[in-house]
Amino acid sequence: MIVHSTYFFIVLLIAAYMPLNAQKQQLNYWKELEDVTFRNKIDNASGFQIKYPVFGENVNKLNGKEITLKGFIVPLDELTGKNRFVLSSLPFNICFFCGGAGPETVIEVYSKTAIDFTNDAIWIKGVFEPNPNNPEKLMYLLKEAVLIKE
Repeated sequence: MIVHSTYFFIVLLIAAYMPLNAQKQQLNYWKELEDVTFRNKIDNASGFQIKYPVFGENVNKLNGKEITLKGFIVPLDELTGKNRFVLSSLPFNICFFCGGAGPETVIEVYSKTAIDFTNDAIWIKGVFEPNPNNPEKLMYLLKEAVLIKE
């Protein structure tokens, strides 16, 4: 009888702990954002040939949905500001802008409130929007973003 009670208690503890553990875990969508290819197209404004993104099913199904991402703030002079910045899936020394990765590893973030720069990885969530046509912005946008406290 004692063995049965001990077993029941252990199962009860595990069951109680699981929702708390699952709640802390965030789904990181960088893998889905890899579903992109590129095609050359003449830019009407400049007349130059530019590579435009062609998004796959994994990217298109996220359009307009809230997603979470873990990444690193990229300190770019062109996008300085605490409400608009670039987030990279990789640390700055190997991110897209340093030649270590592709454009699918960065996203242009528009946050609801100011997010201070840090060298540490952060978790954010926001509404995802692919950008297939405007070469003056990154191909991925995250709007209404908020910092997630871990």
